[in-house]
Amino acid sequence: MKAVYFNENGAVDVLQYGDLPDPVAAADEVVVDIHAASVNGADWKVREGSYAPTAFFPYVCGRDISGVVCEVGSDVTDLAVGDAVFGVLPVGQEGTYCEKVATKAAVLAKKPDNISHVDIDALSLIGLTACISIEESLKLQSGEKILIQGGAGGVAGFAIQLAKHIGAHVITTASPGNHEYVRGLGADEIIDYHAVDFTEVVSDCDAVFDTVGGDVGLKAFDVLKPGGRAAFIASGAKAPEAPRDDVQSLRPSVGRARHYMERIAELYNAGVVTVPEITLFDLKDAAEAQKISQTRHLRGKLILKIR
Repeated sequence: MKAVYFNENGAVDVLQYGDLPDPVAAADEVVVDIHAASVNGADWKVREGSYAPTAFFPYVCGRDISGVVCEVGSDVTDLAVGDAVFGVLPVGQEGTYCEKVATKAAVLAKKPDNISHVDIDALSLIGLTACISIEESLKLQSGEKILIQGGAGGVAGFAIQLAKHIGAHVITTASPGNHEYVRGLGADEIIDYHAVDFTEVVSDCDAVFDTVGGDVGLKAFDVLKPGGRAAFIASGAKAPEAPRDDVQSLRPSVGRARHYMERIAELYNAGVVTVPEITLFDLKDAAEAQKISQTRHLRGKLILKIR
């Protein structure tokens, strides 16, 4: 199969396009012919070795897919060859910058007929992260006020729509060129982070969802009301320590399971969320997509269209 992989950690030029062996399904797995896969912010960090030394080479990045089952393991009874499926690979498994992947059947859901492989893949990992963060970690309630940092990004954009559906008042940060975009997602207030320090204009939030990290993330605690909570997905494996004892600092645990994918499809079919703006790349151009991802200034999703 064709794949994009690397044989050592490093800059984007370590990525190679070539051939790797086809995968084979274990008893509880299926092999999927991949039609679409996302380029996510974690991918370039994995490539650089920022998370941890890469355990083996050649290594293939990528965490989510949409495609068609082409092989079924002996213990799998709920999926069949020819089923269109989508999902996010189990924690600890990567490898979707390629034409085929073997993964556990339990993390995949059947793709709705009314959405393309590209579009459902664009929703998969961002929807998983946003749903767990907003619904399970923050437990956002109707009538609450939430600040969602980096509103034009994929996860944050999904979160804005979900928070509005719940009935929250949504504040977000975005560059001026993205204000119309995030307003269309449902943001009630938009802050130009180039011109304004959000801590000077935002206060008494029930919740903050930070997708930016760094110093921006740490400032989340400054805008929370007593009893408020902040969730962080860009500040490492653990949430930063809160400088106050009257607020919660949370690191969502983004597990993988079929019911999360079914929740994403449910929200899409109900019109709660829309497909984000998509920039498409051929598989062989994955390095170019990672360059854009690494700038951390992008709107919507970067997708590899593989078939």
